Amino acid sequence: MALNSYCRQISAQISRMKHCVSDCARNVSVSSLSFARIKALQQPTSLFMPSSRFQSSWHRRRSWHCGVNAPGVGGNRHTNAAAFSKWSFAAWGAIAFSLFGSSDERTEEQKLEDELILLLKKAKAEKLFKAAMSFMLSGGTPQDDNAVIEMSLKLASIYASQNKNELAEHGFQFCTESLETKIEKDKDLPPESLSDEKRKDTRLLLGLSLDARARYLAANRRFTGACRDYRNALQICLEEQGETHPQTLVLMSDLATVLDLQGKHDEALAHLKRAVELGRAAGHPDQHVLLGNMAGILMHKGEFEESGKLYQEALALAQAAGDGEAVEQLQEGLKELANRKDGQTKSNTEEQELKK
Repeated sequence: MALNSYCRQISAQISRMKHCVSDCARNVSVSSLSFARIKALQQPTSLFMPSSRFQSSWHRRRSWHCGVNAPGVGGNRHTNAAAFSKWSFAAWGAIAFSLFGSSDERTEEQKLEDELILLLKKAKAEKLFKAAMSFMLSGGTPQDDNAVIEMSLKLASIYASQNKNELAEHGFQFCTESLETKIEKDKDLPPESLSDEKRKDTRLLLGLSLDARARYLAANRRFTGACRDYRNALQICLEEQGETHPQTLVLMSDLATVLDLQGKHDEALAHLKRAVELGRAAGHPDQHVLLGNMAGILMHKGEFEESGKLYQEALALAQAAGDGEAVEQLQEGLKELANRKDGQTKSNTEEQELKK
């Protein structure tokens, strides 16, 4: 959770930002925001999430996989990957910086964050982020401060959503490389000069950055790089938040999704089996999503009976939870499963006729 002092800070920043955004926006040039380690990109601007929130951050993202064909199992790799990219970044990117937790457990800083989000809706997000970064830089926050990198990560995600790929990639690279360098430097500091909380915050922010870049790479069908980043993000989450943390399970599922799209069904299934087992034990709030994704991988492997059982279990859980979006996705998965079964039956019948 964020510190109370940060709530007071962000509240003060809201009023200042409302008065200075227009002036700041005029002072921010395109060339000053190129992610080439230039000051204007690296502003001290954690307006939305203080570093202490990283200990409970990384949204419990619901990345559906069940309705997408896997390479080598009906359709070709390029067609299936294209289908994947249509929903992946849109579905993931919009909620990449939210918090875990129930919507009715609202804290004061979340309410203040909502006010900033409303401000974002009144102006172009990109312009406001740039203006905020320029404004905050003048306050003298170090360029490798977690708040600076966090704002840069959000701007990179905005560029990714706008298909400004060069800017997005430079942004993701800046965030990951800056944090990796910072972590290495922090190792040389005496224990009393850096708290465990700050060390953990920096590592979790690196995990968040890797996760965001992995989603971007997956959306652009660059699955090898996406797998690399997902593995690294998962390792950080395991070490810092534990095996049963909701985000750990989400990352296991996301990694499995990309592996499955590469045709690596066995490895993908191993990750999702583990996620489902841990989710059952821990009472994961989106267990039906994990089950649905596992059912999709089993379908791609041709294990139709087991896939159908998991789809039905996931559908029952989604209906009990009142999750309409999940119900729709799972019903689509069941339709796809029925089509594959019919196709297999027809193929077997034709083979038998040829043998006669």
